[in-house]
Amino acid sequence: MLVAVLAVMFARAHGIGVVPHLDDLRRVVAETGPWAPVVFVALQVLLNVPPFPRTVFTVAAGVLFGSVWGLFLTLLGTSIAAVLAFLLVRYTGARLVRRYAEHPKAVWVRRRLDHHGTLAVTSLRLIPMVPFAALNYLSGLSAVRFMPYLTGTVLGSIPGTVAIVVLGDAVTGEVPPELLTTSIVCAVVGLAGVVVAARRPLPDEA
Repeated sequence: MLVAVLAVMFARAHGIGVVPHLDDLRRVVAETGPWAPVVFVALQVLLNVPPFPRTVFTVAAGVLFGSVWGLFLTLLGTSIAAVLAFLLVRYTGARLVRRYAEHPKAVWVRRRLDHHGTLAVTSLRLIPMVPFAALNYLSGLSAVRFMPYLTGTVLGSIPGTVAIVVLGDAVTGEVPPELLTTSIVCAVVGLAGVVVAARRPLPDEA
């Protein structure tokens, strides 16, 4: 399903032969019934616990399910994947990722997670340059508690997810102006997160 969406979008972008219309893919998904969203979320979780690009699923969600359902399903998959990765690292000794945690950028992130909880997770999720999986792993290594981590993940993932899901929906046709306005506002909020994460002082820096 996901591979089909990417193949069609690639073919259309490069003018390759006759390819199915994206509306046809959405119709097939609708005819599949409740299994389509279940498979989509399961596949997102399976691939987003390891470092597979989350944006691929965010765009595909907009294409396959539209803005509203696409947003809900993507955030659900994002949250489950983030929780599983966090718990996996925290309760397995983190041997697979600990050697990467001493990089200066990783140390910068971990120190903010240790001291700022929900605010740190939220603002770091808003920064597009911070990889989704990497932040999951570093959070598991840090002292941040579970509920601040989950809350920050949901809040920080909403702006960028809205913008990209709406973009994916727009590929199949017209999108209501209200949704486009929302995506622009969310993009601005995301940029504000960069400033918040970078300028918020740590206790020993205040």
